[in-house]
Amino acid sequence: MTTWIDADWLTLFMAAMVAFAVGMYVVLDGFDLGLGILFPFADADDQRDQMMNSIAPFWDGNETWLVFGGAILLSAFPLAFSIILPAVYLPITLMLLGLILRGVAFEFRFKHHPRVRIWDIAFAAGSIIAAFAQGVVLGAFVQGIEIRSAPSYQYGGGQWDWLTAFSMMTGVALLCGYALLGNTWLFWRSFGTLQQKAKAWMPVLLSGMLAAIGAISVWTPLMSPAIAARWFDFPRAFAFAPVPLLTVACAWGAYRALQKAPSAVPFMLCIGLFFLGYSGLAISIFPSLPPPSLTLFEAAASRQSQLFLLPGLIVLVPLILIHTWFNYRVFHVKTDEDSYGH
Repeated sequence: MTTWIDADWLTLFMAAMVAFAVGMYVVLDGFDLGLGILFPFADADDQRDQMMNSIAPFWDGNETWLVFGGAILLSAFPLAFSIILPAVYLPITLMLLGLILRGVAFEFRFKHHPRVRIWDIAFAAGSIIAAFAQGVVLGAFVQGIEIRSAPSYQYGGGQWDWLTAFSMMTGVALLCGYALLGNTWLFWRSFGTLQQKAKAWMPVLLSGMLAAIGAISVWTPLMSPAIAARWFDFPRAFAFAPVPLLTVACAWGAYRALQKAPSAVPFMLCIGLFFLGYSGLAISIFPSLPPPSLTLFEAAASRQSQLFLLPGLIVLVPLILIHTWFNYRVFHVKTDEDSYGH
């Protein structure tokens, strides 16, 4: 029986929803994880108060997109979910523990008087663990997951297959990226000494981010001939050339914006860097899910299951976007140096 939506287009829509949810999570939760990474470098409690106040209305809502993306992946691509998750159980578990640790530390730091330094350490440690683990999962995904078959099911590779030099590098790269994103948020939303610190940190973090992007851009095609062919074979190389060129332009624009009055421009340009990196990832692996041997069309749920999901996505995605916009709109005012708590 045919349906009113072609199965391939429906699968592409579901894949786009997964990619959109993950992208929203990376951008929105990335800057508050970045503040946690930078937390140990603040000199005094009042600076750390400013940092936490700047994300207090947003941090827990940002993680909605992680749950949403995982739910769509499970529902729309159950085979991919069943292969990817067992292959990265340990880093996923570490990520969740890191998110729990930083959440507990966030709440207790505001409520525990006199303040105890252990909550500052826990907040920073949880942020670093979560960010690094996410980068490791990304690296394991890009390098490919071996699919092993049993009589009645398929599953991912061994429990330690994710532990490679490439995945460790992507973990460090995401730490650098989140720290840069958090720093540009701080430059935009803070005052006084802390804002000047953010301005001073920016060139170092931007250089680290560009170095990480460069290392991954070189290593990925060397690791996979198929990816190398996609990026460098004529004439496709010309079609994809805007990605690295725009990356350099965004980085230069962010650096130049530091010379002017504090604004959202560096933050937006760093979001542009993440978007371009995300685009490069999509170009490299599409339509694999997970790479290298399974496509998203092979991993997709049945048409009936996808059609069942479709109305919910049509309703929920706009609602979450409106809630996110409203939250950021209501709390758009900068934190001041004397505020504390949330």
